[in-house]
Amino acid sequence: MELLNEMSLEEKIDQMLQMSGMFYEDEGVLTGPVNTAGFTEEEIRQAGSVLGSVGAEKLTKIQKEYMEKQPHHIPLLFMADIINGFRTIFPIPLAQGCTFHPALVEEGAAVAARESAAAGLHLTFSPMADLVRDARWGRVMESTGEDAWLNRCLARAMVEGYQGRESLREKGRIAACVKHFAAYGAPMAGRDYNTVELSERTLRDDYLPAYQEAVAAGVAAVMTSFNTLDRIPSSGNRRLMREILRGEMGFGGVVISDWGAIEELCRHGVAKDNREAAKLAVEAGVDIDMMTSCYCKNLRGLIEEGIVSEALIDEAVLRILRLKNELGLFENPYKDADASEENALALCQEHRQTARNMAVETFVLLKNDGILPLEKEPEKEKIALIGPYVSSKEIHGAWSMFGNPDTSVSIADGLRNKGFEKILSAQGCGLTEGFGRTAEDSGKLLREAVELARSADKVVLALGEHRLHSGEAASRADITLPADQMELFRNVCEVNKKVVVVLFSGRPLDIREISEKAAAVLAVWMPGTEGGNAIADVLFGDANPSGKLSMSFPYSVGQVPVFYGQFRTGRPHTEGVEEKYVSRYLDIPNKPLFPFGYGLSYTTFAIGPVQLSAQHMRKTDRIRVAVTVKNTGAVSGQEVVQMYIEDVHGSVVRPVRELRGFSKIELAPGEEKEVCFEIAETMLRFHDIHMNDVSEDGAFKVYIGNSSETANGASFVLDLR
Repeated sequence: MELLNEMSLEEKIDQMLQMSGMFYEDEGVLTGPVNTAGFTEEEIRQAGSVLGSVGAEKLTKIQKEYMEKQPHHIPLLFMADIINGFRTIFPIPLAQGCTFHPALVEEGAAVAARESAAAGLHLTFSPMADLVRDARWGRVMESTGEDAWLNRCLARAMVEGYQGRESLREKGRIAACVKHFAAYGAPMAGRDYNTVELSERTLRDDYLPAYQEAVAAGVAAVMTSFNTLDRIPSSGNRRLMREILRGEMGFGGVVISDWGAIEELCRHGVAKDNREAAKLAVEAGVDIDMMTSCYCKNLRGLIEEGIVSEALIDEAVLRILRLKNELGLFENPYKDADASEENALALCQEHRQTARNMAVETFVLLKNDGILPLEKEPEKEKIALIGPYVSSKEIHGAWSMFGNPDTSVSIADGLRNKGFEKILSAQGCGLTEGFGRTAEDSGKLLREAVELARSADKVVLALGEHRLHSGEAASRADITLPADQMELFRNVCEVNKKVVVVLFSGRPLDIREISEKAAAVLAVWMPGTEGGNAIADVLFGDANPSGKLSMSFPYSVGQVPVFYGQFRTGRPHTEGVEEKYVSRYLDIPNKPLFPFGYGLSYTTFAIGPVQLSAQHMRKTDRIRVAVTVKNTGAVSGQEVVQMYIEDVHGSVVRPVRELRGFSKIELAPGEEKEVCFEIAETMLRFHDIHMNDVSEDGAFKVYIGNSSETANGASFVLDLR
């Protein structure tokens, strides 16, 4: 507070501006000829934080130069998008959701923190806690899926992985920034940056809990979302930021806009110019303006004219200074920046192994007719490796901006590392439709692949969407594979029925035809640095797939948004029953192709009946729920045991079921184990007809199984009298 009182108004406003690292040269000084996007050189020099620059030596020079020219020697904050790894790239967050393994997700975030902290960074724009239920939206790859409970668990895991549980001053820790507040994951028509229309009840019951969990975990910062909510853009939404985030959730940290979002208040039509946009944003409680001149060119005038209170500036700057202090930057402005350690940690063997372990647990075996695992001895069967992803190392995901694809392991590399020195491989087609190839070249690639498939005992067909076909500004109305890849798939299947499809993607895809014709389908998402090794581990049975879908695969794009926890309707459709006047499609099923929580293994598990410690529950009671799980197969494996609860009736329509617990266990062949959960009254709460967050008397059903479609259940009654 003492420092704040000594600062001039100009210094304070400087702290509220964030500039892109593109304004700095490699040696750490401001560039001259770079387009300054309307900023003066002085504004660039005085900005309180920088995003997108990395490298210990570079950031140390930038910090030193900056502090020397500061009247109070206030250090810069360096921020960047470290979404699923820094140099060592982990699977995309949507894939991490499929692990159902918070401790492993936390470990991955901790690795990312160590590597990026050594490179001079202080804060990452992660986790993205946006709930997503529409596979058309490109940024599904950054979310952990369609379920509020799973997202809550993994948002906390990521925050604690980045920040630790003690202090941000700890070596190897960076601050986390949860995004995008709020409900960015529900744009109309799945189109990025589009309007969001949600009822208050849906917002509070489904979309806010994951952000709230990140706040409860101590997240240092929150980023505003681009979208409107209740027809108000988030960066100017005072109720959302001050009343809900700061008031109800108790968040006391820094709020930062997304890139250019404050200026976009003008494009939304709620501000007539940048001056009014600055007023709306600062009154809403946005502390840092990322890459617009709204604050730096307008706040001073607004204050001098008495339109904006300087107290608003003081509270924003105090939060920024506190974050810098919590990171220990006033004592050590370079924090963990260390060039030698940066090089030693990046892609070290320990970090690679963690990435490999995580990748294995993200893979979801969608289908297996017994073809997997493959024979480990090459002489026993001739395996053809075909497809545009066979040798591709572009398997990092759209937001892995600091990863080098050259350091990643392709499928071909992974097989070689298993001892398959002479791999029979063919590209077959390109990743994208006919790009850079003549019709003659495309025909040749296809013929070579088909002939190889004809001569092989089994085919591993590596297909998928391009890594840049998901991510920000990558919404797609057609979520099938490119026509060239489908032509390759059909031709290969005509000459060889033993086809294993390894599917790369940043989102759930429409794979109806693939699931019908292929003997096996393994979804590997964008698996990161160690992807090829992890895929080889699973294909040859050195690892048993255990991933479960964190987001449903639609039967077709016509179903989306599709998710397991849908609401009851007055005219429900029963699968297999022909009725006219019910809620159904005439041409496709209601159910997704593969539901949330689904995933196969190389072994089988039997889950016994649900056992409840009581059939009646008072408000302060807890019911113990138990099942016995047995590995009934021939190999060891992991199973994700999932508990869902159905509120049979309520004052408002309730979801058909909601995830309320999960446990990942490993069992040897023949081994069995009791898995227990506990149900507390707080787990049964929702916003009732009066918008009170309560539970209600009545009947409940609890289901435990290995997917969201399990029918294994028991009942209890909640009595609040």
